[in-house]
Amino acid sequence: MSPTKSKARARPAPKKKKHPAAAKKGRGPRKVAGPKRKPSRKPPRAPKLPRLPAAPPPENPQAKALARRIAELAVEKKATDVLILDVRGKTSYADYFVIASGESDRQVSAMAENVVTKLKEEGTRPVGTEGEETGNWVLLDYGEVVAHLFFTEVRAFYDLEGLWADAPRERVA
Repeated sequence: MSPTKSKARARPAPKKKKHPAAAKKGRGPRKVAGPKRKPSRKPPRAPKLPRLPAAPPPENPQAKALARRIAELAVEKKATDVLILDVRGKTSYADYFVIASGESDRQVSAMAENVVTKLKEEGTRPVGTEGEETGNWVLLDYGEVVAHLFFTEVRAFYDLEGLWADAPRERVA
C-alpha cells in the first residue's frame, strides 16, 4: 500500500430508536380521530362603512379650571413653555394634561411642591404623585387633570406634545 492511502474503516450509521408504540406493531403512535365537523357557513360580511368623527365629550368646567389653576401655580415658580392639552375623548384616564418645563431639577421639584401645597390648602389633593425625588419628570395626578412637570432636556426627549399632536392646546404665559 502506498503511504498516501490509508485504510479507513467504515463505521456503521447509528441506529434510530423507535417509538415504543412503533416497536410493538411496526407503526408510529396512533392518532385518535375526533368527530367529523361540518364546515361552518358564516353569513357574508357587511361592507365596512367609513367612520364619522365622534363628537368630543362634553366639556368639564371643573377639570378645565383645575388645569388652568395648576398651570398658574407652575408659572408662579417660573415654569417655562406651559401647555394645557385637551385630551377628552382621546384617553380614558384624564380630560386635560398640563405640561411645563423647568431649567433645573430643583426648579421642577419646587414647581411640584408649590402645586401640591397650594391645591391642598384649597381642598384638592392629588390621587397620586411620581418623580418628586429626582426632579426630572414629576407627574401629579388629580384624576381628570394630570400635570407633567419636566426638566427641559427630559421634556424634549419624551415629546408628549408630539405624542398628543392632535389634541387641542392652550398655551399659558
